[in-house]
Amino acid sequence: MKKLLLLIAFISIVSCKPEIEKTVDYAVISGKIENANSKTVTIYNQFTMDKASEIILTEDGNFIDTIKTTSNFYALRNDKAYIDLYLSKGAGLNIEYNAQKKDSTIQFSGSESLINQYLFDKQQVSTAATGDRKEMFLKDEENFKAHILKIKTAEEDLLTKTTSIPKGFKNLELKNINYTYLSTLNQYPLYHGYYSKDRSFKASENFLDELKNIDLDNENDFIFSTSYRGLVSNKISEESNIISKKDSIPYDISYLKTVSKIENSKIKNKLLYDNAKYGITYTNDLEEYYTLFSENSTNEENNKIITTSYNKLKALAEGSPSPTFTDYENNAGGTTSLKDLKGKYLYIDVWATWCGPCIAEVPSLKKLEKEYHNKNIEFMSISIDKIKDHEKWQKMIVDKELKGIQLFADNNWESKFVEDYMIKGIPRFILIDPKGNIINANAARPSDQKLVEKLESLNL
Repeated sequence: MKKLLLLIAFISIVSCKPEIEKTVDYAVISGKIENANSKTVTIYNQFTMDKASEIILTEDGNFIDTIKTTSNFYALRNDKAYIDLYLSKGAGLNIEYNAQKKDSTIQFSGSESLINQYLFDKQQVSTAATGDRKEMFLKDEENFKAHILKIKTAEEDLLTKTTSIPKGFKNLELKNINYTYLSTLNQYPLYHGYYSKDRSFKASENFLDELKNIDLDNENDFIFSTSYRGLVSNKISEESNIISKKDSIPYDISYLKTVSKIENSKIKNKLLYDNAKYGITYTNDLEEYYTLFSENSTNEENNKIITTSYNKLKALAEGSPSPTFTDYENNAGGTTSLKDLKGKYLYIDVWATWCGPCIAEVPSLKKLEKEYHNKNIEFMSISIDKIKDHEKWQKMIVDKELKGIQLFADNNWESKFVEDYMIKGIPRFILIDPKGNIINANAARPSDQKLVEKLESLNL
């Protein structure tokens, strides 16, 4: 309570300063959530996708914090409830609702309450007009396009009727609604094929013609619209795939080369960084990847982060000593440390019970374990499930008849072994030699023929 009162007092003092003296780079967000299922409110930056703040609710459900506004669009999460937010420098926004009936009780107040009320109303209108997404994507081309045009019209009508929000916002939002329509149109071939179970499905020749003339170098739209950013990213991916196949170079390298041709520095820097913060941990050519990134990124903060990752990854080069772990729980009983397995080659599978792609590799992994059972290699799976899913982990081992050494990491994603290997996504596979040195920190998957070729070359 003392902290809350001090924060309110500080905001009041700043607000009383003459306009010319203000250098505020934050917004104040506050509110009250009745009957909350979670005692934590998390605010996410929708431009960077980073966590901007995590706030603990008071006993009566109140919260307040300052958010450094590096962009305008944020999202509030409490338990399973998400609310889109618009925040600008110097703004104050208050949100109140009953968690058991959020949609009918939510109230916004403060300097940007009108925009935030519009965003909430838009979500309601869009959801109602969309209906069942599976049924929508199962429609034929003509009826699908008619359906998403209906959604677009409903959103445009709401925007037109909302007369109290700034003209500049309305102009950008009108374009954003169109970008969302185009983005959904672009998703049709993939999702129709998925839901119809026809993975070979392709849209008719002119179905995506509306996407041909989009200006992909508009900084204002890129900052404002998530859908526009998605369209730009998708276009870059398509071009990168073409270059990758044409020049016989890895996709991640062709992607960086394609992004590097973008003239707008804001767009280029974000696309480079968004790819590199995870992509650098997966690339098979660390030096070329890092060189391409560092030569084209002009954002110093991003460069420092990626350089730190690069320096850590150099320690995971072939022949380097593997990071270790100690006393991980072994499903067969007792504990296991990495040093216990020296003397044999080791193929490590980092996985979790909730990971679909991980489960998809199980049949191939079991096949390999059977084929190499009497060879000088151990197959070890390390689960990074949370402790609450410990029983689920044990049950899956039985239900799927998982073989090899089955271990449970000591702190899921925050386990030191996972962090030392800079694992940002799973499944992840690691190959280590009998001396405990790294052969490949990013080994091929069990379903990949390249893994078999590598194992055969080791003369196990």
